[in-house]
Amino acid sequence: MAKAKEKTVEEKLQALFDLQTIDSKIDELQVLRGELPMEVADLEDEIEGLRTRLGKLENSVKGYEDEIAKHRNNVKEAEALIERYDKQLKDVKNNREYEALTKELEMQRLEIQLSEKKQKGAGKLIEEKAVQVESTKKRIEDKEKELEDKKVELEKITKSTEKEEEKLNKKSEKARKGIEDRLMRAYDKVRGAYRNGLAVVTVERDACGGCFNKIPPQIQLEIGQRKKIIVCEHCGRVLVDNEIAGIVPAEA
Repeated sequence: MAKAKEKTVEEKLQALFDLQTIDSKIDELQVLRGELPMEVADLEDEIEGLRTRLGKLENSVKGYEDEIAKHRNNVKEAEALIERYDKQLKDVKNNREYEALTKELEMQRLEIQLSEKKQKGAGKLIEEKAVQVESTKKRIEDKEKELEDKKVELEKITKSTEKEEEKLNKKSEKARKGIEDRLMRAYDKVRGAYRNGLAVVTVERDACGGCFNKIPPQIQLEIGQRKKIIVCEHCGRVLVDNEIAGIVPAEA
């Protein structure tokens, strides 16, 4: 089987620049979406957190309601005992029985006072939690409306660009297959290091088109000869001449 012909430096530079051109177009489409995907994800997380908070608040209210019901039962039981002890007082035969019943009556009256106090306290807490419940429900409602608006906006942008982006992604994948692994790894590393995603740039006004540091005339000459791959010593981007980039120089 014949060995594949080694690409020239010029062909490698052209392949890298073509890939950069495709990937930059993909970046432009993603910029159109802006921060929307992140905003949608953040809103979904915030709504989930609010729903968890709402669930805890509602459980607290239920707990206080159960507590009030328990204290009401305690009051009913104490009232029933007071009625019974009052009847028994009419039939006491000695001071010891009288004192014992009187003491029981006093304890049950204290139990009623304590239970009523606890009912009042729990009722106040329910009122406070109810305000928080309504406030949280309102926040969830507002955030859900905001999320819906963001999703509609994102869907609209995605729908208008998805076909073009899909086409460009396929072109990018195809272009990558024609570039050797070593260069591909370097390209991805540099591209990922900068927000503008530029890993291959031209020399513009005697400066690197990425970091804008000056490129010495001798280096510019070597870039134009395309005998080796030259990277900017300041930012690590691959430097190509205008002809590779298909830029027609302005007439003097």
